[in-house]
Amino acid sequence: MASTPNTANNTATAIITSPIFLTNESLHSILAHNSLIQHFHASLPTTSFTLHTPIRQSYDLSQSSSLLLMPSWSSTPSLPYIGVKLVTYFPQNSALNLPGIHASYVLFSSTTGQTLASMDGTVLTLYRTSCVSGLASKILARNDSKVLVMVGAGALAPHLIKAHLAARPSLQRVIIWNRTAKKASDLAEKLKKECIANDGVCFESNGNLEEIIGLGDIVSCATNADAPLVKGEKLKQGAHLDMVGSFKETMRECDDEAIRRGRVFVDNEAALVEAGELVGAFERGVTKKEDVGFLVELIKGEQVGRKNSEEITVFKSVGSAVVDLLAAQLVYESCIKDK
Repeated sequence: MASTPNTANNTATAIITSPIFLTNESLHSILAHNSLIQHFHASLPTTSFTLHTPIRQSYDLSQSSSLLLMPSWSSTPSLPYIGVKLVTYFPQNSALNLPGIHASYVLFSSTTGQTLASMDGTVLTLYRTSCVSGLASKILARNDSKVLVMVGAGALAPHLIKAHLAARPSLQRVIIWNRTAKKASDLAEKLKKECIANDGVCFESNGNLEEIIGLGDIVSCATNADAPLVKGEKLKQGAHLDMVGSFKETMRECDDEAIRRGRVFVDNEAALVEAGELVGAFERGVTKKEDVGFLVELIKGEQVGRKNSEEITVFKSVGSAVVDLLAAQLVYESCIKDK
């Protein structure tokens, strides 16, 4: 398991001149959901205000495909890095049995401009996205959460499940739903074999989404849905709804009722203008921007999280270059430490 990096690293970044290429296998061996959640929890309150993170650039390549550019940089001694992620989004790839998202991440020294490392941005994204949700779950979900409902069975789903399990060890049952039922059942079987550390957790699939939504203490969504899958009226009292799929105004994973019933929090300000669930809710007067809380405020204690066991909480993330850079920092510094 990777440890929290030593931030006194100006010397290391200045000495190493040969860029490190990290394979997928290397990333999986370095990153662990629990340690990355801890790293985000410790680092986000300070770094989120010292990093330069322009709003990501998104270009439509076709009616459904996109290219995204996500830069971030810092010149502070504790985080002397520049990072850039290039992402392609091709949702139609599922018909070809290929991932819908491909990405590359490059890390530079902000002291010398040297290239420090190159790594698979897709794997990095899977870990950082799921661990941001895990961190929100750690803060907002009930301490006695027992059932996790996973909506979607794509590449992100197993990471989200593992992140929620790391954040909420009380979870005992994971129910997976997917439009293609076999993908859900295959993922459940795979997790049964993989999650030896979570002995006692039951993994299963279910084809009736409306039936299982009401069972979830935590409901996590990672889909490309453009029509709401989660109906707010079905959420149980005290549920925590986590959504990571949408990043365009035309995409929605839940309906207005879910937003109306819950106290809403987001990972960053971009969610207020990019997430279809929120943009539409603002336009229809379901909620207001000023009523939405932010993850960093929760971590710092500036915003009250869950107020009672009956309250429904909603967390929506669209991703940011900040957590990309922090994840890449953990990978790079762990790699240097082991050399």
